[in-house]
Amino acid sequence: MRYLAALGFFLLGSSLFAAEGAGATAAYNPVYAWIAIAAGFGIAIASAVGALGQAKVVHRASEAISRNPGTAPHIRFGLILGLVLIESLVIYTLLIEILLVGKIKL
Repeated sequence: MRYLAALGFFLLGSSLFAAEGAGATAAYNPVYAWIAIAAGFGIAIASAVGALGQAKVVHRASEAISRNPGTAPHIRFGLILGLVLIESLVIYTLLIEILLVGKIKL
């Protein structure tokens, strides 16, 4: 039920971005709409894949530590390094998306 209510709020919120009138449509370029859509899909895909990758890394590291606790410091270092690199890819994607959306003229 909460999901349906959230969907309703999102649909109602989209009316805030409605066109203002005939003057606003003169500068409309359909490329800007595709840039915004691509930016949304890009960050969504990058976040989802990054989260799945991080979950897999943490799972494997905790499994390895439980099998051999003596190597915990070495595994922990590799774990943190891997998580930082995965997260940096998502942040790079976010920066690229911000630059793309910044090209949109309102």
